[in-house]
Parts: sequence; structure tokens; C-alpha cells
Amino acid sequence: MLAPTVIAHIAQDEQGIWAPPQSLKGHLEMVASLSGSFAGSFSSSFWGKLAGLAHDLGKSTPEWQIYIREKIGFEKEGEPERDKTLDHSSLGAVAVEQLFPIHIGRILSYIIAGHHAGLPDWEGSTASLKYRLQQGDSKYSSIPSEYIEPLIKDPLPKLPRLFNPNTLDVSFWIRMVFSCLVDGDFLDTEQYMQKEVSNLRTGFYNIEQLLKLFDSHMISLAAQATAALSVNQMRNQVLADCRTAAQLSPGLFSLTVPTGGGKTLASLGFALEHAKRFNKKRIIYVIPYTSIIEQTVDVFRNVFGDDQVIEHHSNFDSDYQSQKIRLASENWDAPIIVTTNVQFLESLYASRPGRCRKLHNIAESVVIFDEAQLLPVEFLHPILESIEQLATHYRTSLVFCTATQPSFEKSSQFPSFPGFEKGLIREIIKDVPSLFRILKRVNIELCDPNTPISWEELAARLVTYDKVLCIVSDRKSCRELYALMPPGTIHLSALMCPQHRTEIIKQIKESLKTNQPVRVISTQLVEAGVDIDFPVVFRALAGIDSIVQAAGRCNREGKLVGQLGQVILFTPARKAPPGILRKASEITEILLHEATGNFFDADLYKKYFTVLYWKADSLDSHHILNLLKPDSKTMGIQFRSAAKAFTLIDDSNSETILIPYGAGKSLIERLQFIDTQMEPSARYLFRKLQRYAVSIYKNQFQALLQRGSLKEVYPKVFALQCDVEYSESVGLLVDELPSDPTAYIG
Repeated sequence: MLAPTVIAHIAQDEQGIWAPPQSLKGHLEMVASLSGSFAGSFSSSFWGKLAGLAHDLGKSTPEWQIYIREKIGFEKEGEPERDKTLDHSSLGAVAVEQLFPIHIGRILSYIIAGHHAGLPDWEGSTASLKYRLQQGDSKYSSIPSEYIEPLIKDPLPKLPRLFNPNTLDVSFWIRMVFSCLVDGDFLDTEQYMQKEVSNLRTGFYNIEQLLKLFDSHMISLAAQATAALSVNQMRNQVLADCRTAAQLSPGLFSLTVPTGGGKTLASLGFALEHAKRFNKKRIIYVIPYTSIIEQTVDVFRNVFGDDQVIEHHSNFDSDYQSQKIRLASENWDAPIIVTTNVQFLESLYASRPGRCRKLHNIAESVVIFDEAQLLPVEFLHPILESIEQLATHYRTSLVFCTATQPSFEKSSQFPSFPGFEKGLIREIIKDVPSLFRILKRVNIELCDPNTPISWEELAARLVTYDKVLCIVSDRKSCRELYALMPPGTIHLSALMCPQHRTEIIKQIKESLKTNQPVRVISTQLVEAGVDIDFPVVFRALAGIDSIVQAAGRCNREGKLVGQLGQVILFTPARKAPPGILRKASEITEILLHEATGNFFDADLYKKYFTVLYWKADSLDSHHILNLLKPDSKTMGIQFRSAAKAFTLIDDSNSETILIPYGAGKSLIERLQFIDTQMEPSARYLFRKLQRYAVSIYKNQFQALLQRGSLKEVYPKVFALQCDVEYSESVGLLVDELPSDPTAYIG
């Protein structure tokens, strides 16, 4: 009689009929093949294959086979019930520790122990690798020899040359091999469980086809150009420089282009040409804010079509997009990815399989950081370390794209700065000073930092202009100044939910397009990527990068005939919020005395960022790199603790509430009637509701709660209960009640 199949997975169809089981041997071999192939992109095929062969060793034991057979009734009645959370990954980790020298065994044990629950810490809890190895040690002998032999049949090669225990090299490499394993495991399991879904992972254009579409689009765009002739000429020159620089060898690049100089499409041109020249697999466009990502995605979809661009961020409603798009967003297996700083950077330090799954597909890519000056200072050291890893060991080219290029190179003025060696970052634009000079479309009127202006005085100046934008540094200032402006003035701040802001920005653009009077009071949310074009912009004193970004909203298209736009700086009575924003403003005050009035000088930006980084409290404020430095004896690495610490958005002092604005009202009502067990339906609604959410400080949340303004609509999820506490003009009335008490009646 034939021995029963050793099972890896079992599946039921919709009628409850069990399919033939997937054999463990076949699963291990297929995952090894996939994982090894993926790891080949960074010269680690052997290690990816070995991880694949070892990852499910724990399923080969008699105990686990009895457990899985119970699910399909293979065992006789009366057998003792097994633990429904039977752990197989820990036993696989024990096996590789027993089979290989300590460093190699420990590397593989992190990967195998974490392929379901995530890369573990070495020590510190019952979830740690150290504890799990101790618990599973006695069960190693239960693994049949036929599953051990494939692991030891080939001699072990040397570890990759990047293996330097004194840097991020080891932990980063472990995470990349882990990514190869978990993606291979997901894909093979999907092929067995949902073959019809697996077959949808196709249909994307290759890089050469995308480049042809891009070239065709740029020809069409040139024929329709309406911007001033000099601006068009410079945009063409920027694109030409990008195409030329694309032939340079892979590595680190900067693209320094004034706001409105066409850097979005030009950087895409560089990426496509570079990818074709050096056989890169995909282009990943990284954007700082979800609030501006839609604009870039729309540009790219206009070039390539809706089903060729993968949009992946917290607001993206992937469950309700085409299945092909949803599947590709899981592992970034597509040629064009648009994502956010949070999604991209946090994934580089993640521990969970779902978050890490896409990492190996960053290798052999072109990554563009849009608005690179907004990379968070308190995480800058680990960010630059990971970027250097990608460029040096993973065949990735990375571009820092901005009008205000930060100084990421090592400097004699700041010897402890963890930047790149001088000359490692190559500038794409041939003549940056000339480009800034020719594309100068505004004059910046300086202010005296020691002479603040009152809101009343400022409002009186603003009303003398029909079309004017005024940008302040905090929500309270925005509200106070707006209150002094005449009816018809527009307010923009993060106290308005994203959907509300999108509608207001659309209204502003339409008013400008039709030459209607429009006055706007806004926080700095309009400074990055919002394509609005005012003849006059007022800006509260801030960091030089913020001032230049504000200037990019003035005479953006160069349409003012025979004159420059006006950017007017002022010193507000209230200083910028404490922290990095205030330090940035103070540095600008110092440099104002040294500058000649030319804010469009790349050398000035470098000086500004050098001082900013030097004055920062820390460039690794959460000690991420210390957590990931292996202990020389135990190879101890705290993966999970580092992942938890590497959180770019600190929400420890904030709460998010849902707003019944527009369609948000019906979505909130639907959420209240969803069973908490219906996870997919709830997840869908939460993604929709991110367009109708506002974050506030905890003390503000408590004040709203105490006055009865909030209702718990889902476990630990609160929504604004009364429409009158959300204003169509200024958003959430968090600091004040409606002026008319009768608004509550009825």
C-alpha cells in the first residue's frame, strides 16, 4: 500500500468539496525555486532556495500531519484533538540551527521562524527567536530524514560579500531573503488554493513598451503646450538632460529642477530610459503625502492607461480595483509603482510578511523620491543607510528629485553626518544655476525677522489683491487670519477632511482658470505637489525649502506678461510650532542676513540643510540602527522592535475621527451595522472613510468626547455626531462651538 501523501495545504471549493492535498515535497521544491529565482536579483539564489526548502520542515512531523488531516476527516474518530494553533515554523528554525554553523543557521532561523508571524526579535519575550528555539529543540528528531537531505546535499557557498556585521548589511540582507521566501510561499500557496486568481498576475507592459507610450505622450504634450515659451523650452531641456543622464551607470542621482519645471514627467523619462539601458525591472515613484499622490497617479495613467500603474498607499482602495491591480499591489510585481514615503520606507524596516513581501522587487529598480527634502529628519540616518544598501548591493538606482536639493553628502563642516561620500550622488541637470536663473518667475520680498506683523495688518494687505494665496505654519494661525478676511475668502487646513480639501482645491483651480477673484488662507499643505498658480503669494517666515516651495505656487506657468510674480515674506506674531519647523525657521532667519536675496541658489539650500541636520536632536531618534546591529556572539537582532520604532507618523498624541461630510455620512452609517467579524467589508469601508477623517490632538479629542460631540461607531472608532460642528468653510470646529446655539435645535 502506498504511503499517504505528506500534506502542505488543503483546500475546499465553494460547495465544500476537498481538493486533492498539496504535497509538502512539491510545495517546498516550488517555493525554493521561486525564492531562489527572486534572490538572484541580488546574487543570493542559493540562500533563497535553501530558505524555501527549509521553511515548512515543521509540517513534515507526524504530529502536524495528524493535525492537518483532522481538518478533512482523514483520521479515525476518537483521535485526540490537536492544538489548532500548532506551530510549525519554530521547528523549521530549530532544524537549520542544528544543521548549519551558528551564523548561517541563525540567519536562516530568523527567516523561517518569521515566515508567518514576522521576523522576530532575538530576545525579550515569548515571541522571541531565542525562546522559540528553546521550546522546539526537543522536537527536531521528529523531522523525517528525507526532508533534511535536500538541505545538506550541496556544499554551502560563502556568504555574500556585503556581509559586514558592523553595519546594516546583515539585517537588511536577511530581510531581503525573507521577502523572497514569503513572496514565493504566498504565490505557490495561491496557485494551489486559488489558481484562477493566480493566473491574473499578468498583462503589464514591459519597460520598452512603456517608453514608447511615454515618447508618444510627450510629443502630443509639446503640440498642446500653453505655458510661456521660455518655460516650455526649459522643460524640454530638463527632459533632454534626463534622457542623457539615463545612460550613466546605475547608482545615486539628484534631479534639481525649479518648481513648475516639469520634473515629474522628466524624472519618469529618466527612469524609463535608464531602466531600458540597464535592464531594470520597474520604476517606483515615492511621494511624501497621500494628499498629492492622486495628482501624480493621474499624470501617469494619462500616459500609460489605468491598468498599468499600481497605486499603493493607506488611502488606496485596492480591494475594489481590478483584481490585476490589487494583486500587483501586494508584491509590487508590476513595472510602474506609485507609493508614499510611509509605505516605502517603513517597508524597508518592517517585520511582518505582508509588508516585507514586496521588498525583493525593489532590487533592480529605479526609485524616485519626489520632494526629497521632506524625508523625515529624525529618521534620516536609517533612511540614508537603507538607500545606500539598495544602491550598493541590490542593483537599484535612486533619484532625489526636488527644487530644494538637500545636502546628503558627507561634509567637513559636519563630520558625524551619516551621508554619502562626495561625488556618489550625480546631478542629472547639466547646468542647475542657469536653469534656476532662466526659470525665475518670481521675486521674493524679504522681511525683518524682528518686526512681526499682526493678523489685522496682514489681512488689510491681503484684501488689496484680487488673487492672492497666504500660507501660514499652523492650523490655529490659519483659522485666526481667515476670520479677519472678507466673505468669499477660502480656507485650507488639515482640519478639513481630505475629500473636502480636494473639492476646495478644484474650486480654487477653476477660479484661477476663469480669471475670477480668489483669496486663499492655507497651511503649508499646499506647498508640495499642489498645482495652483497665483500671481501673489504671502508666506510666513519658515524654512528656506518651504519658502521656495511656496514660491512654486506663484506664476508657476510663467503666464504673467512682462513681469514676475510676487512672493512676500512676513514674520507672524506667533512663532512656528516647536520642533523641526521652528528650527528651520530660525536657520532661515540667520541665513537671511547672509543671503543676497537670491533664494534660488542650490548652494544656499545645501548650506541650509547642513545646518538643519547639524541642529537636529538626532538623525536616528529611535535608535533603529542599534536594534539592527547583530551581536557578534549570538547574531542577536531585534527585528520586531526596530519595525515598531520605525514609524514615520507619530500618532501617540493624536486621535483620528470620522467626519459626516458628503458621502462620509452614509459610509459612517454603514459602518455601524457591520459585524465586527466581517473583516473584508470593514476594511473596505475604512479605506473609503480615510477620505473623511481628521486627526486632532488627544486633548481636543477628549474635549469633543466630553461635550457629547463624538459617537463610537465601531470598536474604538469615533465619528462626529453633529453636522453643525463641521463647517463647510473651515472644517472641524475643534476649538469652538457654533456661534448660534439654535444650530443644535432640530
